[in-house]
Amino acid sequence: MTTFVYMVRHGDSPKTSGDERSRGLSAQGEKDARRVTERLRNEGIHALYSSPYARAADTIAGLSGVLGKEVRPVEDLKERRWTEDDRSLKDDELYPYLENMFADPDFVLQGGTESGRACKARAVLALQEILRKHLGGRIVIGTHAMVMALMMGHFADGYGFDFLMQTTKPDIYRMEITDGQLVHVERLLLNDDVQIP
Repeated sequence: MTTFVYMVRHGDSPKTSGDERSRGLSAQGEKDARRVTERLRNEGIHALYSSPYARAADTIAGLSGVLGKEVRPVEDLKERRWTEDDRSLKDDELYPYLENMFADPDFVLQGGTESGRACKARAVLALQEILRKHLGGRIVIGTHAMVMALMMGHFADGYGFDFLMQTTKPDIYRMEITDGQLVHVERLLLNDDVQIP
């Protein structure tokens, strides 16, 4: 039986205020979230799940409203905790750590709380539970680039640092999973010309 998982990387989110959990979308991120809604509204989605972080849930909130289906937050789908206080790291701080993380799954930032291996283990367990609940369905998961790459990397090679660095905000990858095996991945393009009231 085939299940489709739509991994939706969140839209643009300013790193100027709030911690990682509460950081929401920028004006551009809100506009792009509407593009995500338009792209996925006719995909026959059965269920929506999300990281508990605001920017991930907010990116699929409009789709939730259009479909009349709630977004179910799952704690273990959250982004990796780089620091004890879960503060936002600027991109120029973060990117060297990401490269180290993919090179060494046990790498932990000094003062950090979680390795890539630990993040992958808890996120994959959460994804597998969702797959069990919705076998044969179409599921949207509001997520983050790094944890998305780790989950996808569980199923196949090729979802490491280079993949992560070419993703955009937002981004959508449709995974086709048959009998527990990833058989196809397609990046779904967002239409820049969609007119949204």
